[in-house]
Amino acid sequence: HVQLVESGGGLVQAGGSLRLSCAASGGTLGSLLMAWFRQAPGKEREFVASSSSGGRTYYGDSVKGRFSISRDNGKNTLYLQMSSLAPEDTASYYCAARSNTVRLILDPREFASWGRGSQVTVSS
Repeated sequence: HVQLVESGGGLVQAGGSLRLSCAASGGTLGSLLMAWFRQAPGKEREFVASSSSGGRTYYGDSVKGRFSISRDNGKNTLYLQMSSLAPEDTASYYCAARSNTVRLILDPREFASWGRGSQVTVSS
């Protein structure tokens, strides 16, 4: 499996912005379906956004219009630009990868590779 390492999390005030990065190794990002999930304490892991190798992106309802997923295949890195952050966005954010598919996949159980997570805390 590809190895994934997230970075860029931290503490930010409500209304602020952060950009998460996910560096991949042991695999070629360009051939993979990549996604971001998040998990708050006591809650299930939640789909945030995905990016297919063909360039199709998809967003969870709670982040549409505020978050943007992108990738730099040359750098083997996935990004999540987050803006207009709110306290309810507080969570550990995880990068995930799997073989590319035309299906829309929102279930974390269908992703084979995971990073260790990056904490995002939004203060009110």
